[in-house]
Amino acid sequence: MVIPSIDIMNGRAVQLIGGDPDGEVLDGGDPRELAARFSVAGQIAVIDLDAALGRGSNRELIQELVTIAPCRVGGGLRDADAALSMLDAGAHHVILGTALTDEVLRELPRGRVCAALDAVHGEVVTHGWQTKTGRSVGDRIAELRDRVGSFLVTFVEREGRMGGIDLTPVEELAAAVGDCSLTVAGGVTTPDEIAALDEIGADAQLGMALYRGEISLGEAVAAPMRRKTGAISTIITDQLGVALGHSFSDAGSIAASIDEDGARFTDERGDAYAGMPVANVAYCGARESVRVSVRVSDPGVHREYPVRHGCSALGRTLEARRAEAPEGSYTKRLFDDAELLASKLSEETRELLEADTAGEAAWEAADVIYFALVAAMSRGASCDDVEAELDRRTRRVRRRKGDAKPAPEGSHS
Repeated sequence: MVIPSIDIMNGRAVQLIGGDPDGEVLDGGDPRELAARFSVAGQIAVIDLDAALGRGSNRELIQELVTIAPCRVGGGLRDADAALSMLDAGAHHVILGTALTDEVLRELPRGRVCAALDAVHGEVVTHGWQTKTGRSVGDRIAELRDRVGSFLVTFVEREGRMGGIDLTPVEELAAAVGDCSLTVAGGVTTPDEIAALDEIGADAQLGMALYRGEISLGEAVAAPMRRKTGAISTIITDQLGVALGHSFSDAGSIAASIDEDGARFTDERGDAYAGMPVANVAYCGARESVRVSVRVSDPGVHREYPVRHGCSALGRTLEARRAEAPEGSYTKRLFDDAELLASKLSEETRELLEADTAGEAAWEAADVIYFALVAAMSRGASCDDVEAELDRRTRRVRRRKGDAKPAPEGSHS
């Protein structure tokens, strides 16, 4: 698969030519816009070049990016506290280079550590590609493969030069990493190369080719399908993974769905998904099927399928009622009257704490969720935003103490 890359200097997405931060630099634009666009591929790589080079930090910007897309984050993470802070902020993985030490690794969950091995002609280099180590990539993989979950190997001499990838060393690395996953960067320029790497068992981290338009995002994401002849089974879901329909697709239809900002599928019942923006594309291990998640703007567009349940269904209902409810309706009153909402939320929370049975607790908890969602939505947060925040919290490594805060004066109690 493909891992789109966002390298950041001075708050901008950049691509370096041959790894030289003082040489030619391509400006890729606003990292936030790129993260939103690249997220269709799944995880993206975000590298703080300023921190890696000891020239500053883009920490706050990166903490914002992890709320936009699933991120593996690296650059300047030289101790356990820095790495844990990024994981706690919501990063799926941290990418470590010089911090790959016993002291740091024993503090981190193995499966969420990606070992970055930057190499010039097979020799590992560190500190923003400036310091030679005298160690080979193979030697470092052998030392680290039981202590990390994945490897990112960058062929620095090919980075940014659009010269293509040499598959021979990648085959050797794929055999050496054991049960770890492998991502390679440097020189990947075509869908065929991404497909070839996928066949070997390596993901392609893609930067310059995307930024210069040598390969489109859709072509890059669809590249693994080039391993198969003909169309493959395609499950179409909403943003939360709820199945909407089944179809068949090929590399061309997947690429067009992404690049032309709208799905190009018709399912077996004839329901069309044309124009629905693609949120994510994910492949099965054998590349025999693909899941395409679309952004459904009208939850009733496929009425035979239960698009949302529980909190998600409630969120959609509240959105509709807020927009359409007549004056005087209860939900609209709650949105318009902050004091009433605060009073009801406090009241229902108290009743939940006083519940004696499971049935009563479930009833009162549902009331609390209803009023809490109204409070969140009245401040601009959607139900999807709340669920995304819950998902980010599951990725925390360090846990908060959880002590109660003193109630402010004049608060509802």
